[in-house]
Amino acid sequence: MSSIASPTLWFITIGVVLALLVVDFIATRKPHEVSMKEAIGWSAFYVALPLAFGLYVWSAHGGDRGLEYYTGYLVEKTLSVDNLFVFMLLLAAFAVPEVLKQRVLLYGIVGALVLRGIFIALGAAALSRFDWVFLIFGLILLATGVKLLRDAIKGQEHEVEVSEMRVVKVVRRLMPVTDDYEGAKLTVVKNGARALTPFALVTIAVFATDVVFAVDSVPAVYGITGDPYLVFVTNAFALLGLRALYFVLEGALGALEHLSYGLAAILGFIGFKLVLHWAHLVWPSVPDVPTLMSLFVIVGILAITVTTSLIANKRKKASRSDEAVGTH
Repeated sequence: MSSIASPTLWFITIGVVLALLVVDFIATRKPHEVSMKEAIGWSAFYVALPLAFGLYVWSAHGGDRGLEYYTGYLVEKTLSVDNLFVFMLLLAAFAVPEVLKQRVLLYGIVGALVLRGIFIALGAAALSRFDWVFLIFGLILLATGVKLLRDAIKGQEHEVEVSEMRVVKVVRRLMPVTDDYEGAKLTVVKNGARALTPFALVTIAVFATDVVFAVDSVPAVYGITGDPYLVFVTNAFALLGLRALYFVLEGALGALEHLSYGLAAILGFIGFKLVLHWAHLVWPSVPDVPTLMSLFVIVGILAITVTTSLIANKRKKASRSDEAVGTH
């Protein structure tokens, strides 16, 4: 597939991503509770970096590519917030100590980057050879959107039952697991036998959720751009800032109670766009959805989602205040 990236740009980009991961590992080498000041500082850096890179893409490769990059990044950043919901529930379910949370998140980010890199390469190879892969990707996103909508209506959009997770059941059968955390150690020797720690178990659970999110996010951004490099870099930038963003949004994530409805609409729209693109390749008379329209639709959905969430939260607070007054 055509790409703006030369081998040199690929090399530099992967080098920068690895360097940023090393910096993150150094920053988390000593377990500590993350202050809001620290989290906001890192979050600002990880937002400024992709925005600045978008200016390079726009100036060096034209407005069309720049628009694809920014739209793809917006989609991936939105999906990454949904990642945070699940990570938050997993960390709570495993009772991860505050000082260890950012290291678990960092392992999850590394796993997500590796998985998405594999999915992106496979997707690029498949899309370059078979037009019907656009149809498959579109149907995957439509099905995911329907599932998200159904779960949101039932109020089950963000539920995690650790004991029912298959990966947890399998791991517990293969190796014993200690009752207590041993810092950031993944394994320890207990009674002469090697055993996993709860830290290892939650890390494995996070990796398992990474697989699910990769299945959704890679087709979603391929619905915006066919450039494998832009697909990779938007995924990388969206994921790299998750560790810090978690601590900024930890208290505010619950306020986005309509996020699943918004994500369902976005994934449904991109899925429909991919199906139309496949039909356009087979029957040229079928219209294709331009990137600019995609950006307007996605921004509009996000604006509506945030607005309705804020209104719903305001009404809930007012209702609680009225109930409190009534009890007195």
